[in-house]
Amino acid sequence: MYAHKLPAHTEFFLYLLEHYARHRQATPAQVLAEWDTRNITEYIQGNYEMYHQEALTNAFADIDARMTDIQDPQDPRL
Repeated sequence: MYAHKLPAHTEFFLYLLEHYARHRQATPAQVLAEWDTRNITEYIQGNYEMYHQEALTNAFADIDARMTDIQDPQDPRL
């Protein structure tokens, strides 16, 4: 059995991705592709400190707002 443990921020990112996908009634692969298309994956990963200390619904609201706010993947605000 492979006993290597992922870093905490990676484990949380996967947890957030899986739960957000369920929230959006999508697969994690679909959600990750959308995040990548909108160039917000790194933004989400970079918010580990904030997201892991609050309710998932707050993280979902932030991600939803970011996705609504940024329609163009080339948006310079990223």
